[in-house]
Amino acid sequence: MTGYEGVLFDFSGTLFRLEPDPQWFAGLVAADGRPLDDAAQRELQHRMTVPVGLPVPMAGEALRTWHARDLSAADHRGAYLHVLEHSGVADAGDRERLYDEFSNPLNWTIYPDTAEVLRAVRDAGLAVGVLSNIGYDIRPAFARAGIADLVDEFVLSFEAGHAKPDLEVFRIAAAALGLAPERVLMVGDSHEADGASRAIGCGFAQVDPLPVDLRPSGLRDAVRRAGVI
Repeated sequence: MTGYEGVLFDFSGTLFRLEPDPQWFAGLVAADGRPLDDAAQRELQHRMTVPVGLPVPMAGEALRTWHARDLSAADHRGAYLHVLEHSGVADAGDRERLYDEFSNPLNWTIYPDTAEVLRAVRDAGLAVGVLSNIGYDIRPAFARAGIADLVDEFVLSFEAGHAKPDLEVFRIAAAALGLAPERVLMVGDSHEADGASRAIGCGFAQVDPLPVDLRPSGLRDAVRRAGVI
C-alpha cells in the first residue's frame, strides 16, 4: 500500500497533448514574405507548448505578461501573441487565428491510456484531480472524450490565481480533494513544475510528453510504478 488517497494529474503532455493540424499553418508568411517552412512550423509548435523557460527574447511588459500568462486569460493571450509575433508570424490576423487554434481545448488529443488510468484510479477508491498551468478552460476536452465524470476536481491556474511550481497551487489542489498533501500523488511531465509538489509532501510520478502515437502506455506505466493501480 502506498498511503495515497488521491492523484493529481497534469494536463498537457500527461493526459492530453496538443498536436497541431498542418492546415493551421497554411498560407502563413514571415516578415520577408516567404512561407513558413516545415522547420519553422515545428519550432513554432515547440515555442507555443514549452512548459517553462522563455521561448523568445522578452523584456519589460512582455516579460511580465509571460510570467503571468497562466494566471489570467488576458495575459495568456497577450503572452502567446507576442511569441507568435517574434516567431515569424507577420500578420496580426494570422497570429490571432493561430492563438485561437492553439488555445481551443477541443484541439487537444487524448493519450491512448488516459481514460483507462483515470477509471482505474477511481475504481481503486482514490480521488482524481487535474492540476494544470493553463490560461483557458480545458474541461470541454474531457467532456468530448467522455471522461469528465472521472475527474473529481479541476484546479486550473488561471482560476486559482497560482501556477506550478508555486507551492500554494498544490496546497489548493490537495485541499480541493479534501486531502493532506502527503496523501496525494502528483503525475506530470515536468520535473520543475510538477515535481515541485514534493516540497510539501506529495509523491511525484513523471511521464514523458511524447507524441500521442509514440506513448501508448506511458501514463499507465508511471502510475503503476507509483503503486496506485
